[in-house]
Amino acid sequence: MPRGLTDMPVAPLLGLLAQPRAVGEQSALRVGGPHAARIGELWNLMLWLGLAATVLTFALLAWALLRRRRPDELPPEADRPADPRGERTNDESGGRGRAGRGRPASERRGARWVVAGGIVFPTVVLLVVLVATLRVLGAVVAPANALAAPDAAPRADELAIEVVGRQYWWEVRYLDAEPARIFETANELRIPVGRRVLLRLRSGDVIHSFWVPGLQGKMDLVPGRVNVLSLQADRPGVWRGQCAEFCGVQHGKMALTVVAEPPQRFAAWQAAQRAEPAAPADSARLADRAAFLGSGCTLCHTVRGTLARGRLGPDLTHVGSRLTLAAGTLPNSPGNLHGWIADPQAHKPGSLMPPVPMTTAELHAIARYLITLR
Repeated sequence: MPRGLTDMPVAPLLGLLAQPRAVGEQSALRVGGPHAARIGELWNLMLWLGLAATVLTFALLAWALLRRRRPDELPPEADRPADPRGERTNDESGGRGRAGRGRPASERRGARWVVAGGIVFPTVVLLVVLVATLRVLGAVVAPANALAAPDAAPRADELAIEVVGRQYWWEVRYLDAEPARIFETANELRIPVGRRVLLRLRSGDVIHSFWVPGLQGKMDLVPGRVNVLSLQADRPGVWRGQCAEFCGVQHGKMALTVVAEPPQRFAAWQAAQRAEPAAPADSARLADRAAFLGSGCTLCHTVRGTLARGRLGPDLTHVGSRLTLAAGTLPNSPGNLHGWIADPQAHKPGSLMPPVPMTTAELHAIARYLITLR
């Protein structure tokens, strides 16, 4: 930041408006999949067409303003007095310089310029953009059979993920034809490289919008409705996504992370997520788990294989393996985890997670236990 900007009164406001980024890059220019590539091609077409049209318009304007007319180009009406007949009778047929021969040559040329520049040229440009847009939409939208029955169980060859938007986090459920193989996570999507994934988008409260600009365009999550979005990554990487529809005070901190992995690593991650966390192997870890189960955290959160069965907040079964905390607000580190548990409103004021009264020893024990959930 340049010297002096921090001394300006707007600096604190700029700090508040800065978008937090715990991990991953959120950019439509860092293309990671075929859908984002097609959207990028459409953007480039619109950019260059718009630039060409703008340059042409200003060039013609400059030519019209700066060019000097030859004497023989002066319109015949320029040196004639006004003919008031048209004004008195509301009839323009007796205007300036008619001389019984119709419109002057200058007016005819002007009319041709208006038709060519104001009708024909914009129509051609917009028609090109329309055709290109329809082609891109046809390439990036989900297939028709995915929209036919969004609540049905996925097919054997289909990877379907249900994403539910909530204030202000993302509930993520990996669906399967076998109910026992379904598992849930939060604020993070892991997908295999080179495979199309179908996202079934729902809302648990207000309208949200799912947007990972490096991989796909936007799609709204509307209460009472299921929208389907196709997602694919062509190379391994981490992309940041964002809720793109204002949904409340912490809309700006409702982010998610998309991790694309090779198919073998994704299969291993999937198997680990379906399993319950390993039971504590010593008395210290048993004590940490007891501290968690005895706290108010269990009223809102679930840890599979334990008595924690809360449904108001994210599933914490494998929270230690996630890259971020609080829907992309903080990197997932022991220090950030301690701070988030101790006072979530300090990091995300207006979120629905309240501070839970606990001693310092209880805080450390709960944080140590959650870190082990991988």
